[in-house]
Amino acid sequence: RLSKKIHALCIWMVAFASNLSAFWILVANSFMQAPVGYAVQHGRAEMIDFTALITNPYVLKQFPHTIVAGLATAGVFLMAISAYHLLKKTHVEFFLKSFKIGVVCALLSSLLVGATGHLEAQHIAKAQPMKLAASEALWETSQSAPFSLFAAIDEKAQKNTAQLSVPGALTFLVHDSFTGEVKGIKDLQREYTAKYGEGNYIPEVSLVFWTFRAMVAAGGWMIFLSLLCAWLWYRGQIVDSSLVLKAVLWSLPVPYLANSTGWLVAEAGRQPWIVFGLQRVDQAISPNVGAGSIALSMTGFTCVYGILAILAVYIAVKFIKRGPVEENSALHSTAKGATLWN
Repeated sequence: RLSKKIHALCIWMVAFASNLSAFWILVANSFMQAPVGYAVQHGRAEMIDFTALITNPYVLKQFPHTIVAGLATAGVFLMAISAYHLLKKTHVEFFLKSFKIGVVCALLSSLLVGATGHLEAQHIAKAQPMKLAASEALWETSQSAPFSLFAAIDEKAQKNTAQLSVPGALTFLVHDSFTGEVKGIKDLQREYTAKYGEGNYIPEVSLVFWTFRAMVAAGGWMIFLSLLCAWLWYRGQIVDSSLVLKAVLWSLPVPYLANSTGWLVAEAGRQPWIVFGLQRVDQAISPNVGAGSIALSMTGFTCVYGILAILAVYIAVKFIKRGPVEENSALHSTAKGATLWN
């Protein structure tokens, strides 16, 4: 019902607003990860430096990573929907073009996700070393820390009973050198106890370790798949590569898995802090809000967003199956004209 220009304007407005919203959300989250620009007055943290808040080193690393992750998601989504029509041999010319746009977007964005994620991890190694150590199940401090591919983690005994790793790789990723200290969970627990008082400052190591690997595996798969599709595009074989197109179609959930597990690493790795180094989760529990109220709110939000999700998927599937609007309109007009002629 909208003209093309108004339609395009709406798209760009939503895109701009969404990314601006992401920035402010990440500013708030970055304060929880690494509080800056505040002073504790009258028993509460009060903002005293707005500039410090929006230039928090954590948000400057986290925001680009989040934006390119969104673009990678869009690229894979476009590839998957295009693959659906290419497999059905419907609107081939149109969806071959959109598939190629998706490949370029997914490939470049996925590579940038890896690059920005690497820079963020190097910052975390300095700002939140416990999160890094937990994501690698690194119990002991090491001058040549390995990058674990697999680990059987015994959190109670604080050790890994089995492990497959690349020697020195974690140290290299953190320091850009094969020599350099990476602190382990046990030493960090002792440091935090001395600095913040008695308590358990170790997050759920197994959760952080495996969600990190799920994120990396999902990102690696997106890079591999978009590279493969780029190669087939170069050879002019995309339309005939049904196996690859099926893999693309079934990979639609992969970027959402990567995004969700990435957030789990960011938030679960921060535990037990609600604001890192300033306030623990157990100190932030409100005495005025009961468990019943929280359960009711969560149930309400879940139901509302669940209904919206079902409607969004229904509408998306409807338009995906319908194909290009202009082509359908032309076909409809031709069929109507033929009916009148007869």
